[in-house]
Amino acid sequence: MINIAAIEYYLPNNILTNEDISKEFPEWSAEKIKAKIGVESRHIADDDETALDLAFQACEKLFKTYDKSKIDFILFCTQSPDYFLPTTACILQDRLGLSKNIGALDFNLGCSGFVYGLTLAQGLIASGVAKNILLVTAETYSKFLDKNDKSNRTIFGDGAAVTIVEKDDSKEQYKFSVGTDGSGFNNLIVEKGASRNKTQEQPTLFMKGPKIFTFAVENIPTLIQDTLKKNKLKLDEIDLFVFHQASSYMLNYLRNLCNIPEDKFFVDMKNIGNTVSASIPIALKQAFDQGKIKEGFKVMVAGFGVGYSWGAGVLEF
Repeated sequence: MINIAAIEYYLPNNILTNEDISKEFPEWSAEKIKAKIGVESRHIADDDETALDLAFQACEKLFKTYDKSKIDFILFCTQSPDYFLPTTACILQDRLGLSKNIGALDFNLGCSGFVYGLTLAQGLIASGVAKNILLVTAETYSKFLDKNDKSNRTIFGDGAAVTIVEKDDSKEQYKFSVGTDGSGFNNLIVEKGASRNKTQEQPTLFMKGPKIFTFAVENIPTLIQDTLKKNKLKLDEIDLFVFHQASSYMLNYLRNLCNIPEDKFFVDMKNIGNTVSASIPIALKQAFDQGKIKEGFKVMVAGFGVGYSWGAGVLEF
């Protein structure tokens, strides 16, 4: 039913290395950060550079090889929009010079956002509303990080990915699995700045890392099994697993829990970091460019995090 026709991504020019962080926090060596997170450097947006700007740059790369006149819907996933209103997707439509006869909407999700975006795209295509959807995942979490928060500054990087999701009746229609547990909402949160807690201060991200880790361990193995069962597939029928690139430690722990062979599990975040909703499509693009995804491959994607929210599905390339 759906086909991933193209993926491109854009990363800001500013690079924050482990050595840079170690200079600010001498107790954390560059080697210690790499061993703990699996990241050597991450890209950070300029003060005046937004998720919309990153998305625009990614689209400019995409449109070098894809006819933008085919796009009939924009889905824009971000938790760091340019404005409370209007919708960032509407601004992107105008900036890209796309047709005015298209739909455009934002949705606010983090690390599960790409998978949720695929479910929305599949629904729009199945209902006949759209045929060629521009799925945008763009985030600038760095703008929410306290300069003294050494832990989160090692984890998160900024970036944007754009994915073309097309109707393709030659493809198998696989089913997605999604889940929600709002009881953990305050374990990864930007608490101030919106209507509940208005402030003139810079909004700051707060994360209870152990709580997020426990949430993933308790839910993701079941998510993978449920998704396989729903699609009448066995684990060994999946050619590659691409999870949200949270941290190398968490990913390897989950891989072992899910009994996924190492050669079928993609991890490559050492020069990017955790880019939240953009991490899965960036990883898919990297895997494709490295020859780890080939025509006919079945790839399972799984996202999980803030919300709590989680989702997984199978893509046929």
